[in-house]
Amino acid sequence: MTVHTTLHKRGMRFAALVAVMDNIVDTLNNAYQDFVSAAASVLEAKEGSGGQNMAATDAALENFKQRWEFFRVACDQAEEFVESVKQRIGSECLVDEATGYIAGKPGQAVTTSLPPISAVRLEQMSKAVRWLVIELQHGYGTAGGTSHAHISAPFDARFSEDAAQ
Repeated sequence: MTVHTTLHKRGMRFAALVAVMDNIVDTLNNAYQDFVSAAASVLEAKEGSGGQNMAATDAALENFKQRWEFFRVACDQAEEFVESVKQRIGSECLVDEATGYIAGKPGQAVTTSLPPISAVRLEQMSKAVRWLVIELQHGYGTAGGTSHAHISAPFDARFSEDAAQ
């Protein structure tokens, strides 16, 4: 895959993320405006009734409660989106660093701190990490380290961490 193709694909993914983000911001803004409006309605109902008409105040409070819940849901969705984007960016940076692909300014030399590794090797390491996470989640780890006997990824003698296992 060429650098141009990679940048083009990333640009398209970025545009899609921006569209989703715009939608989430609009939803969050609308939920906030509805929440503020509901709060104002509670105050108006309370002032307008002079403490006599509790039904109007109760209805305004119920609407306020619903708008509060809608606003909380919109905030939660926005937070989940931000977390997913952070994870995606982190994953892409890890892959770029591991494979030696770093997009710099045109004409600028870019170096990485790690020697490049193959995508196949990166996938092998990713599988090994997933297995370790599963082991830890299920409590299969041993005190002296974890067993790698079930991991089917072949080892590559070029990498010192494989030779030690």
